[in-house]
Amino acid sequence: MHEVISTSGAPKAIGPYSQAIEVRAGRLLFLSGQIPLDPASGELVKGTVEEETAQVMRNLAAVLAAGGAGFQHVVKTTVYLTDLADFAKVNEVYGAHFKSRPPARATVQVAALPRGARVEIEAVAAV
Repeated sequence: MHEVISTSGAPKAIGPYSQAIEVRAGRLLFLSGQIPLDPASGELVKGTVEEETAQVMRNLAAVLAAGGAGFQHVVKTTVYLTDLADFAKVNEVYGAHFKSRPPARATVQVAALPRGARVEIEAVAAV
């Protein structure tokens, strides 16, 4: 399993993520970035950034399940946003999936994402 590493010697997390995660043993699962595509239609989900993030999280959940894992196994994510002003809105949806022991995370603003998506998330899970 994995443990949260936290220190007062570095700034506290400003969102639903941990300063660091220690992985002691197990199998690693590297998830490619997911954008808000509906797997049935292959089309981008239209709506708010919260709706896009919800679809991204559903897509990640499906890939995790296919690899024999769940959100409780995720140890690191990278969130790509086309507008950092969406940070708090994305955090609300994202954070609901990591109630305890949230993974380490980086969030990056990018100029554009595939298919005009506003959010993409990749992950690493320790199973």
